[in-house]
Amino acid sequence: MESLESKSRDVQERTFCKWLNTKLEAHNYAPMTSLVKDLSDGVRLIQLMEIMGDVSLGRYNRNPRMRVQKAENVNLALEFITSRGVKLTNIGPEDIIDGNLKLILGMIWTLVLRFTIAGINEEGLSAKEGLLLWCQRKTQPYKEVDVQDFTWSWKDGLALCALIHAHRPDLLDYNALDQADKRGNTQLAFKIAEEHLGIPQLLEVEDLCGKGAPDERSVMTYIASFFHAFSSMDQAETVSRRIEKFAELMQSIWLSQNDYERRCQALLSALSEMQTRWSSTTFTRSYVDVKQHSSSFQTYKQTTKREWVTEKQDVVTLFGNVQTKLKTYGLREWTPAPGLTVSDLDRAWVELLQSEAKHSTAINAQIREIKEALRKRFAALANAFEQRLRVLSQEISAIDGPLEDQQDQISKIQSKLPVLSDALMDVFKAETACETANVDENDYTVLTHQDLAFELDLVVQSVSKKIKFIENQIVSRNMTNLTPGQLEQFESTFRYFDKDDSNTLNVAEMSAALASFGIVYSDEDLEVIYDQLAQAYGAVTFEAWINLLVDITEDQNTPEQLRESFRGIAGDKPYVTELDLRMATLPEPVVQYLQEALPPAKHAGSGVGGGEASSSNSDEGKAFDYEEWLESLFVPDAE
Repeated sequence: MESLESKSRDVQERTFCKWLNTKLEAHNYAPMTSLVKDLSDGVRLIQLMEIMGDVSLGRYNRNPRMRVQKAENVNLALEFITSRGVKLTNIGPEDIIDGNLKLILGMIWTLVLRFTIAGINEEGLSAKEGLLLWCQRKTQPYKEVDVQDFTWSWKDGLALCALIHAHRPDLLDYNALDQADKRGNTQLAFKIAEEHLGIPQLLEVEDLCGKGAPDERSVMTYIASFFHAFSSMDQAETVSRRIEKFAELMQSIWLSQNDYERRCQALLSALSEMQTRWSSTTFTRSYVDVKQHSSSFQTYKQTTKREWVTEKQDVVTLFGNVQTKLKTYGLREWTPAPGLTVSDLDRAWVELLQSEAKHSTAINAQIREIKEALRKRFAALANAFEQRLRVLSQEISAIDGPLEDQQDQISKIQSKLPVLSDALMDVFKAETACETANVDENDYTVLTHQDLAFELDLVVQSVSKKIKFIENQIVSRNMTNLTPGQLEQFESTFRYFDKDDSNTLNVAEMSAALASFGIVYSDEDLEVIYDQLAQAYGAVTFEAWINLLVDITEDQNTPEQLRESFRGIAGDKPYVTELDLRMATLPEPVVQYLQEALPPAKHAGSGVGGGEASSSNSDEGKAFDYEEWLESLFVPDAE
């Protein structure tokens, strides 16, 4: 299998190389000897595309030495092929440069189809089917020939001889052929075709008469040459046909001339319109606006201008083709309408390039000026903000005097913080504007918004800590009956539940803070207490919170307070047991005293537990009536 593929590849390479050489030699280019070697730098490929497309591909490197130069040449040729509607699959510049023969052969076969076979049309069929039908129709009178494909049907040389005889019977005696002499018939057909019909010998005798099936693509390429050679030989051409052809020629020239002038006028108008638009451009000193102008200009260069470059080249080529046709047929040279000559187009193009440069310079100058202004604005705002922070920090450090005076001083400093937050937002907006404009360096400052936000946060924390410290000192000074441990506990609880860091507690925060001490009020009682504190202190401040806790937790030794304490130990029972007293972690001497002082409960079982068990039989030990004991100790007025 590998050997058959290799043989087919060799035949294709030789055939395609000869086919391409016919194009090159017709235009005085040196022939190629190897597809792999001669196509690798892209020069030959560009020359071939210019010949086949009858167009100039523009400037290219005619003596490439570096790989990147070769890649640019090859890519130029491939883009032209694609632009002509030829679909190339799985091949890129590197495949041609590196000599991937399989892909190169596939590409050339695509070109053969496009430029040699695609135009063949016979009875509604095109390309391969049309060429096959043409061969069948031309060889149908020859009994010994049966063309069914482009492989086996051509092995004996008779089909080739039949094609020649059908059009030029004067060139060979078909009936005198030895049907068994396959190689002789094939060689004869090759020789006559090349010498008398101008059909180059793209194949070798062995390619058709050797072992195995001939290569289909190579055979099709060679047979297509016969089609094109004979299609131009109309032996029955009449005078009317000559007139028709001349009329068609003149009409095509006239259409080309009109097409040239129309396209030239449209291109000139487009160039002029664009220059007018540029000259009237005004900038708003906004980076977004200038960047939009820059983006539009880049889009123009990558799209519109490239279209104009292509159109200009095509228009100039069209003009040259018209003049060539006129000269070929001995007709007078044509001069376009005034203002539409190639020279006029060239002058307009030079003016466009000058306008381009001027417009680009204006855009770039605007961008530089705007970026510099953004740098200076941000630096001014950032440096000024940092100075204000420094002054505030110094003011905080300088706070001194009586606590109430210090409290006034820190409050004044705190009132300045919202203004600083607004100023920081201006810094942020200025930095965002710099980022939008891709300003990533600034010689006017080393500060960033993030730096200043961090420093402002430190100042805010310093103010908050100072306020809390002063309040704590005031409370400590006034609450002489509080131990340092209690004060620290009360303060930490206040700070923990002050979720919004407002230095005050709302109703929900106060409720949660009291609950952390095991103090729970109904919603109605809680509202009353909160309103009382708010009226007395303006809000539930730290001082109000400390006073509230002192009022709640201070040991006043009232009957009601003691009764509530006993009830808490007893678990809401009307009596307290020995186990209750010990579970309350009271000191042993206190437990002993209470067991001796408290009267026994008469109906211990009538409490929460239910039943009528006596105190001596209780699982919790002896039961005592604390209500009776307290009533015996306090006079009625004390309650």
